[in-house]
Amino acid sequence: MKILHISAECYPVAKVGGLADVVGALPKYQNSSKIVAQVVMPFYNNNFTKNNEFSSVFDAEMLFDDVIYTYKILKLKNNKLGFELFFVDIPKLLFTDYVYSNDDTNRFLAFQIATLNWVLTLKQKPTIVHCHDHHTGLVPFMMSQSYVYHKLSMIPTVFTIHNAQYQGWFSHDKVGLVPAFNFNNVGLLDWGGSINPLAAAIKCAWRVTTVSPSYMEELKISANGLESLLSHESAKCIGILNGIDWEVWNPETDAYLIKNYKKTTVQSGRKENKKWLCNQFNLDIEKPLFAFIGRLVGEKGADLFPDVFKKSLQKTTKTILLLGSGMQSVEYQLNELKKDYIGSYNAFIGYDEKLSHIIYAGADFLLMPSRVEPCGLNQLYALRYGTIPIVRSIGGLKDTVIDISKENGFGICHNEVTVEEITNAVDRGVELYKDQTKFKQLRKQMMEIDHSWNASATSYIKLYRTLNL
Repeated sequence: MKILHISAECYPVAKVGGLADVVGALPKYQNSSKIVAQVVMPFYNNNFTKNNEFSSVFDAEMLFDDVIYTYKILKLKNNKLGFELFFVDIPKLLFTDYVYSNDDTNRFLAFQIATLNWVLTLKQKPTIVHCHDHHTGLVPFMMSQSYVYHKLSMIPTVFTIHNAQYQGWFSHDKVGLVPAFNFNNVGLLDWGGSINPLAAAIKCAWRVTTVSPSYMEELKISANGLESLLSHESAKCIGILNGIDWEVWNPETDAYLIKNYKKTTVQSGRKENKKWLCNQFNLDIEKPLFAFIGRLVGEKGADLFPDVFKKSLQKTTKTILLLGSGMQSVEYQLNELKKDYIGSYNAFIGYDEKLSHIIYAGADFLLMPSRVEPCGLNQLYALRYGTIPIVRSIGGLKDTVIDISKENGFGICHNEVTVEEITNAVDRGVELYKDQTKFKQLRKQMMEIDHSWNASATSYIKLYRTLNL
């Protein structure tokens, strides 16, 4: 079985969010299950493409928006990522130092068309085409409806929704950019009066998946306007929980850590990482350390952080460290807090991969008070490293974190995204930290939970086999 994943992101080539982590890991684990999994993505102008070698496997021209574009399909020369990686190189559209922009309709539509043009020429065509998020959402439509891709119409398509808030809308004025199809079927592209790639994929893909079972159910209630469509198409929809790459996220071998550790040495190993963090950010190592890693946006509940941190830090029983960037007003407020809570609070505005790993290995608790969380990976990294997650029970957080009040519970959960509920959850963390016997036992318990891609990859393969008629 040959699976072709189509995506705008793939770690470590180009990463904006969790989409990259999924596409960079799932194919590798599928290949280990004796499935041939490949990835095709845009060829960006970034460090990865500058520092690696590629061979050209296909070149052609296409007329797009009244312009003739020359493009190539490139292949990474080595197999360093654990799967074959291909790139669509359209210099005038895709070779940029950014992934997303204000002109993404043309960029990603051209990417999808070039990809399918190449697939048409392959002697051994994919058994399954697996598309990820709205940037690839028109592939299922074009494969089933565009005349030029008629030979691909019987190849099953799977479409994964990583985040339904972003749908790729554009005006019907641009429908002429889509390769010719029976215009009686233009309704397959439409949702709410616009061409909606995410909606088109839900309508046209053979199967639709989301990145956690709970998120699949939540989308039928809140999906940025697609609720009724997802309910109508629910028979072909399934939630499959994401995993994490245990080779990358492994405290025993992680090169970023100050000191590596395993379950039997977790206390001493984590102590050294926490000591480094506290020295680096002027925090009291004797107090429980609460951390946040991520984007400072409303989806993550970050707009509440200034008030949450003020209220929490009034009690000098804890320290807080934040790593992230996003809304400028929130960044400003979080930076200002440093002046008032020296020794108890600090923030690194921006992103640093090494620092994020050390925080997972050194913080005592990880805050994730998300309003929307399709799957969430940070809580899975935290569990792997023995950091207790404090989460809002929604989406993938609900599927992966069990509150300590319940049987076999190991995390702290709250139901609403309010200053009061988040601060109460933090206070529960402080109380848990005081019971060091239970606290240490929970660390070891969490580290035994298998959230690797093994189970998730197997679930996808089972899904593929139901389509391989």
